[in-house]
Amino acid sequence: MGIRLAKRSIDRITYKIRLLTRRNVGQSLEQICDRLNPVIIGWTNYFALADAGRHMGRLDEHLRRRLRQIVWKQWKTPARRYRMLRVQGVPKFWATRTGGTSKGCWRVSASPPLHKALNNAYWEQLGLRSFLQQYLLRHT
Repeated sequence: MGIRLAKRSIDRITYKIRLLTRRNVGQSLEQICDRLNPVIIGWTNYFALADAGRHMGRLDEHLRRRLRQIVWKQWKTPARRYRMLRVQGVPKFWATRTGGTSKGCWRVSASPPLHKALNNAYWEQLGLRSFLQQYLLRHT
């Protein structure tokens, strides 16, 4: 069976991620990543004994979606969104459709073109730690 994580622990870290990744704080992604990294490292080290690989993966997905939401909000205008998606390698058709959408930030943050533009390598390049990678380093 092994040690399992309590739902309350997962809810607490999700709430903390939500507080650290607010859209209207006006900070750069580097500053947000610098504030998130100690929380990620500390939380995964604390729960390294638990059998929680699936939970760590879900936390990573949730965190990256929150960060994509921030980036979408920071890009502001449809023209800039289109331009930035094209720079990140999204095809012209999908950049046009996604850049000009009237959907909200949270909904767009789950779209495939934004996933392609802001993939895991993008976040690693920014210096963001991963819950799952930290967990796999520490899990015994």
